Amino acid sequence: MPDIRFVQLSPAALTALVAGDLAAASAAAGQQLSQYLVDEAWLWRVRLEDIERDPRAADWIARAAVAEPQGVVVGHGGFHGPPDADGIVEVAYSVAPEHRRKGYAKAMLRALLERADAEPGVTAVRASIRPDNVGSKATIAGFGFKKIGEQWDPEDGLEDVYLRPVQVHDQG
Repeated sequence: MPDIRFVQLSPAALTALVAGDLAAASAAAGQQLSQYLVDEAWLWRVRLEDIERDPRAADWIARAAVAEPQGVVVGHGGFHGPPDADGIVEVAYSVAPEHRRKGYAKAMLRALLERADAEPGVTAVRASIRPDNVGSKATIAGFGFKKIGEQWDPEDGLEDVYLRPVQVHDQG
């Protein structure tokens, strides 16, 4: 499985992505970003609003996903925001079309789950997937997610909801 390093996107980087300014976004991020991230401007608008509402969101929201050792941005991944009142975070990730089917989504998910498992106060990780999204269902397979229900998303329609309790590891 490839290695993924996440690069946090500051409000300045997010604002530049929304504006379509790849050079400014890359400079603000300290990493050469990709056109795919510019094309996801709708997401960065939402995340900027999230940070304005709750500054803690900046530490949780989507980041640029960099494949190592190549140093190439292959997509983005993170959480919808900080843990909710029950300690649940919702995972989100996306791989640029030209980098799909190379193991990057599973690598991103693994890295995100490791982060959630290491965070005090996080009790579980949630994933919401459209029933027809075979690729996403295959991505979460083997990571301990269990379907707990369904929900209606105004943008995606019907989604299956999965939950995975955090995995506590012995530090000794």
